[in-house]
Amino acid sequence: MSKPMKKQPLLLLLTVCLSFILHPSLFSQTLSPAARMSLLTVGPGEDLYSVFGHTAIRVNDPAQNVDVTFGWGGFRYEDNFYVKFLRGTLPYYIDAYDMYPFLYAYQAENRTVREQVLNLSPVQKQQLYAVLLKNMQPENRTYQYKFFYDNCATRPRDKLAEACGDSLTIPSRNRMTGRSYRDWMNIYLDKSVKPWAKLGMNLAIGQPADVKTDGWHAMYLPDQVHDQMEQATLKKADGRVEPLVSSDQTLFEARQTFRQQVSLFLDPSVVFALLAIAVTVFTIRRYQFGRVDRWVDRLLFGVSGFLGWFLFLLWVGTDHGVTAWNPTLLYLMPLHLPLVYWATGKGTTARRRTVYFFLTAVFIVLGIFLSKVPGGVDVLFPMTLLGRCIVNLQPRSGQQPLIRVA
Repeated sequence: MSKPMKKQPLLLLLTVCLSFILHPSLFSQTLSPAARMSLLTVGPGEDLYSVFGHTAIRVNDPAQNVDVTFGWGGFRYEDNFYVKFLRGTLPYYIDAYDMYPFLYAYQAENRTVREQVLNLSPVQKQQLYAVLLKNMQPENRTYQYKFFYDNCATRPRDKLAEACGDSLTIPSRNRMTGRSYRDWMNIYLDKSVKPWAKLGMNLAIGQPADVKTDGWHAMYLPDQVHDQMEQATLKKADGRVEPLVSSDQTLFEARQTFRQQVSLFLDPSVVFALLAIAVTVFTIRRYQFGRVDRWVDRLLFGVSGFLGWFLFLLWVGTDHGVTAWNPTLLYLMPLHLPLVYWATGKGTTARRRTVYFFLTAVFIVLGIFLSKVPGGVDVLFPMTLLGRCIVNLQPRSGQQPLIRVA
């Protein structure tokens, strides 16, 4: 949804060249009667940051020689960029671009651009323009981006609602969509054919992402802003109710392309299915010879613990708002590091091992039922861990006792 300047050298160059034109102090404070306001909706791109699209507001006033777009999706690479990004404290900002370089940049990326001309009164146009110019002031330009709650799509929606006040009615605003934040997110990740990104993002988000959305909250996605504003109405000063959107046109239609599919053997579900098969066959064969290999448990549960600590830090050490109460942590339990070494060390006792693997098995089963990560990975990997728990708990009555091999 955002547009990092480092990844858009063309847009950056054009923006720098036009920066003296687009400085807010050079904008006319009063629009002419010929001015038009529009919502611009940009389709998904190829890069992960762009697969959800983008929303901007266009102000076109030929009499004032103004034709600019206001968007809230920019961020700059700065000191401690990756730390701030992971913690959710990276500042995003509003910026204004000349319309034609803006459009050309998205044409170069082969991304559809649609324009909805808004049926605003002169007073409402001026109010919206004043809101935009106020937001462009240095003390107001930055904000704390939150993927589901405060982003480049919700900001234009909010500014439009602020300018129109009670005269704006969005029929779908309080209507439940039947989809959660996670559901909406996965629709776009599936379309973009990014299975590993989909897996990582689903592992990282917790129960707040599973809240069902109404129309207002589904507008964290640019396409939803477009579709719901299409149905919105405005009450005029004389009491008449008219559509918010007076016309809807496509400024650029993306060329049809075929997305490169991920190789079958690189698909996450296939990779983890092969891992599960390999570990299961190895475990059974070694069990038949009375062997349980400590190194396998240390590797599997050690990696799980490492991932668990990362997810736990996303919960307690960041401000994203959607990484809390993550049931994935029930099987990717942070305490696997160091407890797996406590339970499999040379000096461990049978009781210690039993306590660890029994409790771990219980948490894994709970995690499988409670976690909402789509696809097979959320079952395959926990089941692989569960198999190792069962082997470590299984006695061999009437046979040679199991031997723990380093």
